[in-house]
Amino acid sequence: MSEPRIPTIDLRPWLEGAPDARARIARTVDEALQSAGFLLVTGHGVETSLRAGIRAAARGFFALPVEVKEKYAAKVGGRGWLGPGAEANGYAEGTETPPDLKESLTFATQEPFGDPEVDAEWYAPNVWPAEVPELRGLCEEYLARMARLESRLLSLLGEALGLEPDFFTRHMGHPTYGFNINWYPGTEVVGEPEPGQFRIGPHTDFGTVTILDRQAGKGGLQVWTDDGGWEDAPYDPDAFTINIGDLMARWTGDRWRSGRHRVLPPPAEAPGEELMSLVYFGECTPGTIVESVPAPVGRVAYEPVDSHVYLRQKLDSITVG
Repeated sequence: MSEPRIPTIDLRPWLEGAPDARARIARTVDEALQSAGFLLVTGHGVETSLRAGIRAAARGFFALPVEVKEKYAAKVGGRGWLGPGAEANGYAEGTETPPDLKESLTFATQEPFGDPEVDAEWYAPNVWPAEVPELRGLCEEYLARMARLESRLLSLLGEALGLEPDFFTRHMGHPTYGFNINWYPGTEVVGEPEPGQFRIGPHTDFGTVTILDRQAGKGGLQVWTDDGGWEDAPYDPDAFTINIGDLMARWTGDRWRSGRHRVLPPPAEAPGEELMSLVYFGECTPGTIVESVPAPVGRVAYEPVDSHVYLRQKLDSITVG
């Protein structure tokens, strides 16, 4: 995949503040998000050992018998275990695909909002499996790191648009972020894929920015660009894969595009392949009204939306059944 479409951004020169380097990085980010909606980011300071620890603990959970995991069953947008058949991300595009070939552990913000209506819809205590007690501490440390990284990225995005550094971050004081640990087992667990069935079907994410720690594989992440179609996503084990979601694309008046992507099914040549992704979904503080940035920065003037009414509609769209 060509460098201009999905470049690798080293955050260290951005954070160190050299004006020429910062301007060059901001320009590269703006161009990349106009073409594919994806970046790779290094210099983020999140140790690989933390990510490996989460995967090891989560693997212990996913290996448990189904009847044990069912104690933690949740619905899409909830907290706990999403078992086989719970999601079909292709539904978000209006495509009737078979359910995604994955299982997930899903978590979200740990702090209530203090508004009964908001808490009723967007807050509940995270569900930490008792069988893997080490998972909680690892995830809480990781989520604290993700919040800091998201703030840095959003400041960069504000400046990449030629706006104030806090243009986005001022709406993220108490967000309803989501965090999924997605497990993609091989065919010995999920069976042979049906026609049109993926580990995750083609879709765009729904919120602001997604921070993905992924593993490379033959049945891994692919991204869509207009000039290249579906292509394997570039991979760097030290980098996070960053993409913007539908809400951010709307916010920028479609200057930036929501990164369309999919995760391929277990490959026929490697049916036992197992992958695991750590996925942080950035969102806004409840009640944020998202208005498109006007021209000449923005290109389409969408009607303002309540960020969380919009988000709930998107989550409902991918729920199977």
